[in-house]
Amino acid sequence: MNADEWKRQAARRAVEMVNSGMRLGLGTGSTAAHFVDLLAERVHQGLDVIAVPTSEATRAQAERLGIPLTTLDETPRLDLTVDGADEIDAELRLIKGGGGALLREKIVAAASDRLVVIADKSKVVARLGRFPLPIEVVRFGLASTQLHIIEQAKDAGCFGRIVQRMERDGSPFVTDNSNFILDCAFDEIEEPEILADALGVIPGVVEHGLFLGLADLAILGGEGGVEELWPPEDELF
Repeated sequence: MNADEWKRQAARRAVEMVNSGMRLGLGTGSTAAHFVDLLAERVHQGLDVIAVPTSEATRAQAERLGIPLTTLDETPRLDLTVDGADEIDAELRLIKGGGGALLREKIVAAASDRLVVIADKSKVVARLGRFPLPIEVVRFGLASTQLHIIEQAKDAGCFGRIVQRMERDGSPFVTDNSNFILDCAFDEIEEPEILADALGVIPGVVEHGLFLGLADLAILGGEGGVEELWPPEDELF
């Protein structure tokens, strides 16, 4: 098996957790796309669910596959969100946003009773930071906002190159919310909570890709099969 098949393993286990009547959040990215595909198969078999997508890409996929959709305005509380992650540590702290949907992903996760993360086992790390941390920022005052991020990150013990995300054609990457993304190559984030607090006070920062205290379970596909990772001392739901 390859990594894509491991992702599908994890997605298949997550789909088994879905029951009729649930209000779902649909994540963004390659692993979440497997979940949407498999969920659609169950919907076609009679599963009765309604879902909120975390990106326009996921919305298009779900609509194409016939999954009933809603919005957080119409359905402000969700039972379960299933999403991927770029990094996962032993405390189920995450880095997300590699697909550029971190703002909507975090809003949907916060509106959910449970957040289940699906990934291949390579996403598990001893310490967050190897994957560049995405930060969504408004366009106005970009250089000033970037300077503030550098200063606040240093105070939080994080150093590294911060670059604006670009498309392959050289144009700036633009999120579904019409914002830009700065990718921060910190290598290691010793205190994610301290960094998150520091970034949260910067005018111009819309959201960052540190998902702390949100995930309830990680389902990990790998060569040895599917494993479940729970927060320390957490109980099964």
